[in-house]
Amino acid sequence: MSRITCLETLDAMKRFRDSVPSHQKVALVPTMGALHAGHLALVEQAKTLAPVVIVSIFVNPMQFGPHEDFEKYPRNLENDLAILEPYHPLTVFAPSVMEMYPHGPSRTIITVPSMTTVMCGLGRPGHFDGVATVVAKLFNITRPHMALFGQKDAQQLAIIKQLVEDLNFPIKIIGVPTVRETSGLAMSSRNQYLTPSQKEQAAFLYQGLYAAQVLFENGERRANQLIHKVQQVLQSQNIDPEYIALVDQRTLEPIEVITDSPALIALAARIGQARLIDNVVLVP
Repeated sequence: MSRITCLETLDAMKRFRDSVPSHQKVALVPTMGALHAGHLALVEQAKTLAPVVIVSIFVNPMQFGPHEDFEKYPRNLENDLAILEPYHPLTVFAPSVMEMYPHGPSRTIITVPSMTTVMCGLGRPGHFDGVATVVAKLFNITRPHMALFGQKDAQQLAIIKQLVEDLNFPIKIIGVPTVRETSGLAMSSRNQYLTPSQKEQAAFLYQGLYAAQVLFENGERRANQLIHKVQQVLQSQNIDPEYIALVDQRTLEPIEVITDSPALIALAARIGQARLIDNVVLVP
């Protein structure tokens, strides 16, 4: 018998949240399920920061485009609960689409235009509006004191930090370093789509970023040179990236020369059926 409490309705979550003593901190780990070691790193950190941890599992249709993988996105709640079992006590919030959007897609949309229409937003119009909207809903439903997100989704992390600042959510947003396979490939639920040979090829996404990081650590500050270094590595493996960008980590504005603020060098590429993203932070 599982010791993980799984709640599937907004009413059940409200009752649970109302039962938490006011002096206890609550941490939220939002996920779309198909849990892996990257998610568990978030859960582990949350457990060190708050006595009450809520893991949400919800595949949000609003962040998928019409030709994306919403229908085949991996879903296995029973397996996810088994993976979380060693981390009890914690509460899982796993609502249905009907529970979250009883009248169809939300008619209220939250957007941060300067940050949602660049990088991944160029190839996935509306994606980050869907992310921002569902995250705001989850914040209102679970009322956490803090929420943890993976640094792998650096654009998402920056947008959510901006959302919280702009809308005065009393929530601390915590970014957790990317968890990688031994090859360097960033952990992702979409890695399930890769064949063994595609996984070997996908590892070069990080190898390209790492090569740029080494160049940066050796003194290079020009964006075009850092991006070119990534391109060289990807071209050697016949990887055609959707984009490679060097931007301010906080604002996502393009940078020509890195000066005194942390920068993000990020990319997206399609390997087989999987669209993969990765990034590294360059700190002057």
